Amino acid sequence: MNSLRNKVNLIGRLGAQPEVSNFESGRMLARFTLATNERYKDKNEVWQDNTQWHTVNAWGKLAERIQKSLDKGSEVVIEGKLVQQSYETKEGEKRYATIVEASDFLLVNSKVTKEEGIAKK
Repeated sequence: MNSLRNKVNLIGRLGAQPEVSNFESGRMLARFTLATNERYKDKNEVWQDNTQWHTVNAWGKLAERIQKSLDKGSEVVIEGKLVQQSYETKEGEKRYATIVEASDFLLVNSKVTKEEGIAKK
């Protein structure tokens, strides 16, 4: 192995419409949450669902593609890396968050509405 890499691939659904920010520098940021689901049997052989929520950031041209392509409920494959961020609360407490910084995505399915039973887009 040449080197160890920080790489993550997730398949999930968007929990909300991507939030897009444009900065004075000209850079664009798209931020959204992605839900991933794991299903397993517990020790009593009862099926359990475990949903994890991930914050995803995408910059530049990728943010533009996300803004045009993704909606709440869209199923996507996200490729990127984990980034540790720190911030301070209003009370002065230091907090940490791990986010996924996307490098690419693939739209698997557009959102399917229950009323229509068909893909929306």
